[in-house]
Amino acid sequence: MHVHLEQWRHVFKLDPDRELTDDALERICLSGTDAVMVGGSSGVTFDNTVDLLARIRRYEVPCVLEVSEQDAVVPGFDLFMIPVVLNAGDPEWIVGRQRQALREYGAMMDWQQIVTEGYIILNGDSTAARVTQADTALDTKDVEAYARLADKLFRCPVVYLEYSGVFGDMELVKRVRHTVGESRLFYGGGIDGAERAREAAACAHTVVVGNIVYHNLERALETVQAVKETV
Repeated sequence: MHVHLEQWRHVFKLDPDRELTDDALERICLSGTDAVMVGGSSGVTFDNTVDLLARIRRYEVPCVLEVSEQDAVVPGFDLFMIPVVLNAGDPEWIVGRQRQALREYGAMMDWQQIVTEGYIILNGDSTAARVTQADTALDTKDVEAYARLADKLFRCPVVYLEYSGVFGDMELVKRVRHTVGESRLFYGGGIDGAERAREAAACAHTVVVGNIVYHNLERALETVQAVKETV
């Protein structure tokens, strides 16, 4: 399946380490979302990733893997998204793990299927921030500089503002959207229903909805239409 990432407005992010019934998964895959992203900050294994992929594959929706564990790189996804955590305190999350993965899989990779995400983690209390030792004490200028770094210097197709669990500063998100030229701006964090989905969609190109799927499926599903209605 050819994936048109530049047209995505709404994405559901599913964690292979969390339980989701077949009925819930069906409703997510048939919701009209532009893509389902598989990924998580901890507990991701080859087995649980294969299992979730097989379940999503019953549906037509584009399915992408956000690679956080090289041992959990499972073939068969439409796209592989490689996070480069620009504000990581541990360089392992900038080039270390990527180098390790390329050492093992580099010769076999289909580079048409690989997308780099320039990640900026902005919630210091999140698992993602702790794992990567992210420096989240950033002012607007810092965040804009990281966004330019990803967009202009590294030419990442995606710049990802990750607030992971809390709803972010939409003024900042809007400023970053005006800063990037080629990159597509993804926003993730704290989208708990239609209202916040609309706010985020007005500021970022693409809205990623994750945690609420596991707490309140009805509210999660409402985000699809809310984002699509936002021009």
